Amino acid sequence: MAERAPRKQRLLARYRRMKRCALLVFALLSIGVALTLGVQWALLLLVCGWGAHEAWFSDHLFYSPATDYAYCFDERAEALPVIFADARLTLSDEAALGGLDTLILALSVRSSWLGRFFDPAIVIETNRPDSAAMRDCQVFERGAQGVRYLNLTGFGGFLRESGLRLQGRHCHLGGEPRLWRVKHPDFRQKRVLVVAPHADDAELAAFGLYSQAKDAWIVTLTAGEIEAEHYERMGLSVPEAARLKGRLRAWDSIAAPIWAGMPAGRSIQLGYFCMRLSAMREAPGAAVASSRADLCDTRFFRTFNPIRLASDADGVPSWNNLLADLREIVLMAKPEVVVLPHSRLDPHPDHVAAHAAVREALMSLAWRPEALLCYANHLHDNDRWPMGAAHSGVALPPVFDDSTTLSPWALPLTGPVQLDKAMALAMMHDLTLPLTFKQRLRRVLQGVIVGRASPPYGENEFFRKAVRRHEVFWVENGAIEGKGR
Repeated sequence: MAERAPRKQRLLARYRRMKRCALLVFALLSIGVALTLGVQWALLLLVCGWGAHEAWFSDHLFYSPATDYAYCFDERAEALPVIFADARLTLSDEAALGGLDTLILALSVRSSWLGRFFDPAIVIETNRPDSAAMRDCQVFERGAQGVRYLNLTGFGGFLRESGLRLQGRHCHLGGEPRLWRVKHPDFRQKRVLVVAPHADDAELAAFGLYSQAKDAWIVTLTAGEIEAEHYERMGLSVPEAARLKGRLRAWDSIAAPIWAGMPAGRSIQLGYFCMRLSAMREAPGAAVASSRADLCDTRFFRTFNPIRLASDADGVPSWNNLLADLREIVLMAKPEVVVLPHSRLDPHPDHVAAHAAVREALMSLAWRPEALLCYANHLHDNDRWPMGAAHSGVALPPVFDDSTTLSPWALPLTGPVQLDKAMALAMMHDLTLPLTFKQRLRRVLQGVIVGRASPPYGENEFFRKAVRRHEVFWVENGAIEGKGR
């Protein structure tokens, strides 16, 4: 029996079917207008309809915004009693809140009629007149109706002393508020190994963490050589363009961490091939070549590595070699914390395979990290998360299955760290490619009609999504079977 398509692909296929049906209805309506009122009115309707689609219906939201988010936090989450009245949130007892405590507030959000055309948001403000800088705005889906999870990490001291003001913008707040405090160690004080499936994944998810960590290593699994059409327009053949793109991204994966203050030699590029990790996993001993670069040797993209690995002896792009590389790097770095993609929240095939590879490699080692910190640079059902503008907070992503327990850790980033992160992303060749004319026009329409602000650092969406007040991880402890330390 054929394997069922991944959830992301199923959701996208359903979205496209619904879009085709809507286009058919709109086309029939336009024909009717042309026959009754004239062609010029039909053309005006088509232009207005296209503009409305680009402004309001092009977000790739694969669920109803009227659905409650449903989280189940594990035993590390402590419920704190709070009172929400007259737009003011206060603690109902004298709970001691640490500066690094992760604070998550569940509230019911009900969009106003304007909230169906403009992004609804919750504005968080402190009640002290001398703390004007402590203000945040966390955005949700247009038309949001239901429970949403606000990230109050970094506001704990203000909440304890004088409470917080929560004001809905294009939405009303209600329901019984629930506040959780999740206490974790300060993982910046640990030895950290960041596993990035592609160049830029480490910076997108964990620049703030690894740039401040006591000791940090980064291992990037693939060269990211596919989708090299920009380089083909330079007159290169498909393999030549893919090789150039892969070399550039391999260089990015080595150079960007130096900007963050990491010692040279702590970032390693493994040179496996983009979107081929799943095929490697299915046949662990087989060599799986690049789909675009006409290569079957990982050493081509390892030339910038400061150290040699055992697999450099043959350069075979196989799952077994990938596991051997990971084991060798873990034994060199001896990380207390491993940062890697989340296997359920992040649907990218290379990210899912990267998570599996790390777990499989760790199973056969005596060395064990104290914790896994999982991140999601992509989601199954919302391509805009984190929603809202750059430098705002990161509300929790849409989760609708409370059968799995989760333990969030939110790391607050200062303004200077956010700026350094933006500059690190600007060093990534793949994030600086120009937008298409249609993408630029869509951004202009959304800015004018919906009021969405574009960040000043670059055109790519990740400059908005990743340069934020928080980095959010999901902590997994003691979940690796096999040998132990």
